[in-house]
Amino acid sequence: MTVNKIIKPVVSDTELDASLRLPLFALFGGAAFWLVISSLLALIASIKFHAPGFLAGVAWLTYGRVQPAADDALLYGFCLPAGMGVLLWILVHLGRTPLPGAAVPFLAAKFWHLGVLVGLVGVLAGLSTGFSWLEFPRGGSVLLFSAYLLLALWAMMNFAGRRERALYPSHWFLVAALFWFPWIYSTANLFLMAWPVRGVVQAVVGWWFANNLLFVWLALVGLGISLYFVPKFSGRPLQSYYLALNLFWTLILFGTWCGIPPGAPVPAWLPTVSSYAALLATVPVLTLGVILVQTLRGAEKCAVNGDPFSFVKAGTVAFLLSSLMLLALACPRISRVTEFTWFGPAQTQLQLYGFFAMILFGAVYHLLPRVAGSPWPLPRLARWHFWVFLLGLLLFVAPLALGGLVQGLKLKRLDTAFADSTRAMLPFLRTSTIGLLLILFGNLFFSVNIFGLICRWQLALVKQAVALVNAPLETASGSAKMSHDHEEAKA
Repeated sequence: MTVNKIIKPVVSDTELDASLRLPLFALFGGAAFWLVISSLLALIASIKFHAPGFLAGVAWLTYGRVQPAADDALLYGFCLPAGMGVLLWILVHLGRTPLPGAAVPFLAAKFWHLGVLVGLVGVLAGLSTGFSWLEFPRGGSVLLFSAYLLLALWAMMNFAGRRERALYPSHWFLVAALFWFPWIYSTANLFLMAWPVRGVVQAVVGWWFANNLLFVWLALVGLGISLYFVPKFSGRPLQSYYLALNLFWTLILFGTWCGIPPGAPVPAWLPTVSSYAALLATVPVLTLGVILVQTLRGAEKCAVNGDPFSFVKAGTVAFLLSSLMLLALACPRISRVTEFTWFGPAQTQLQLYGFFAMILFGAVYHLLPRVAGSPWPLPRLARWHFWVFLLGLLLFVAPLALGGLVQGLKLKRLDTAFADSTRAMLPFLRTSTIGLLLILFGNLFFSVNIFGLICRWQLALVKQAVALVNAPLETASGSAKMSHDHEEAKA
């Protein structure tokens, strides 16, 4: 008795990358552009705190408009599209199945960036919704949601049709993230904009959305990317499968309950539950630390030299630090000092820039030359980017966190005026502005490489088209003569 086995053809990495080329160029190109725009807007907002007269006569660039625009450009303009691009690349390579119908995710990426443009114009024009991390007006939100659904649908189609049926830890995190964002984004928009709830429920929904987006969704995508690249770069298998499973489930179970401040003016049981959930969220944080230490122990490639692995390692460590800061904010005794200070924004920026952006930088530096089929045009800029960005991040986040503690301690003193506590922050804010300037330079290095690589590929494509057009065509008589010569040779 014989059994006929279906042998599936082996798909090369070149074929996989070619199927992703147009969608990733659209996602990463737009993300690099919005990253620079967000840095410029954040720099303007930072300068306004210690130089209030800066651009004071421009209504579009007042602090109340430019700061949320900077945050949204970073989150929706860079983090989400770049994260979706790396997610697609990992799913395609783990499943060994080319992405079908690349034109659809390419158009979805264009619609996503159009939604970001509409949303940012609305925020700068004063049409913000007023809810943190959900400021885009309805037109921008609809475009974002529709584009995300298309991208997620194509990613799930590729996942369902994968040739390699085995599931890796990265699969758990990335597939869960595909469903997580449309759930929280649609729920928040329905309850805050379409059919708005009133009273304390409105504030609770806003905190729930912000926490699930900034902590849970970013962690699902960022850790899924990290758990793929850390073993790949270090040359050691992930340690271990069961620890990764524990990390996944504890993050989902406990992380989604956090986010309500201990001093929030809501029923007392809500911040209490949130604080206990934050305490339990130390389990996934400690588990990640154990996985990272055990996986990198004995690895040969652990030097920090500005390569893509350095970005991924720095980003994973930043997640541990930002998570501990978030857990400290949930502790009632600590929050009495840090609440309504700059300590909270420092934690948020460390989560966005230090954790998520760092990991994305490392992933893009590794995968995009393979997708484009050519090396980076300026490889030294990648190493400069790492050190300049890391120094800028340190000068940006550390002064805000330290200044927040100083500000909180002064606010607790009854003999200190409120103006004095605000004035005490000025040196820290000036230092953080220098950090933002360095981050801007690092983002420019990244964007120059991205645009240079895409332009090089487009130029090569144009040269091929021109060569094809200018190629000499065979005449009918020449073709007949070649056929006659061939017959004579055979005779």
